[in-house]
Amino acid sequence: MTNNFFNNRKVFIVAELSANHMKNKSIIIDTIKAAKNSGADAFKIQTFDITQMTLDTKQDNYIVKSGIWKGYNHFELYKEIHLPWEWHELIFEECYKQDLICFSTPFDLKSVKFLENLNNPIYKIASSEVNHIPLIELVSTLKKPIIFSTGAALENDIKLFIDIARKNKNEDITVLQCTAKYPAKIEDANLIKMSEIENNYNVKVGLSDHTLSNLTSIIATSLGATVIEKHFKLSNDIKSPDSSFSLNPKRFEKLVQDIRDTEKAMKYHVPNEKSLSSARQNLRSIFAISDIKKGEVFSEKNLCVMRPNLGIPPKYYQSFIGKKSPIDISKNTPINDYTLKLINI
Repeated sequence: MTNNFFNNRKVFIVAELSANHMKNKSIIIDTIKAAKNSGADAFKIQTFDITQMTLDTKQDNYIVKSGIWKGYNHFELYKEIHLPWEWHELIFEECYKQDLICFSTPFDLKSVKFLENLNNPIYKIASSEVNHIPLIELVSTLKKPIIFSTGAALENDIKLFIDIARKNKNEDITVLQCTAKYPAKIEDANLIKMSEIENNYNVKVGLSDHTLSNLTSIIATSLGATVIEKHFKLSNDIKSPDSSFSLNPKRFEKLVQDIRDTEKAMKYHVPNEKSLSSARQNLRSIFAISDIKKGEVFSEKNLCVMRPNLGIPPKYYQSFIGKKSPIDISKNTPINDYTLKLINI
């Protein structure tokens, strides 16, 4: 597969599996097929070694205190959402069959090395890993497209990420504006940040959309997003730590259609006379509103600018006024180019 994923003037739409696999291979395969049928360009998973994520302890500091995961012990949460490594090859193979690009978000160095053995074509750095410099360093050296979500990142984190990638001669960088709330409110989307990042760092931009609305992705597309990522679930029957802000196939399909329609509406083209011929028939032209004899002076009493567009354009109207008609002209007749040439205007 080519690495030119984001440069074909079409938004790269990613269906994010995240925790919606329910530790069930059949659900995953069906989810991949549903993502393809819903119009996704890519299917993204998460790869991590639980022992590299957090400590297995019941201490209070390791309990999530707010949000949709409130009350979860960190280790137990990651254990629940963990995607078994032995299933990864099956997932990549099924995506290949479905003509979907499959890639992953690694959370540790061991996972990167594992993914390299699967020829993972794109690497995503999650916003929770903005300060995991060893991970960013390693991924950057692989010379593959790298996507970075801003979520928990401050400006210096974004700059450092880009600096590290470029230091390692990796220029295929896409930064996704992301609100690290699940779900996120529209008013927290901060989409104008996309343009700021694009202008300040000269990188591709996009959106990791955690809102429950299609509007944020539509606006992001209009602002130049090259990548839109949205969490995806097989059906509303899926109950996972991420299911509440994930789209089912029907809603994801509508999102894809809205993005594609936005692209069509933004497509630049120069209108030509042929394409505007119907509309231009309703333009005005100059008409004789009474019988005009040869030698009679043109005036506001015998000439008028009217619809439809059958004669010479109104820009010549004042040039006719006060001049003598070179020929007889019948009432309701459009003034034509022949008359214009005889008057020598």
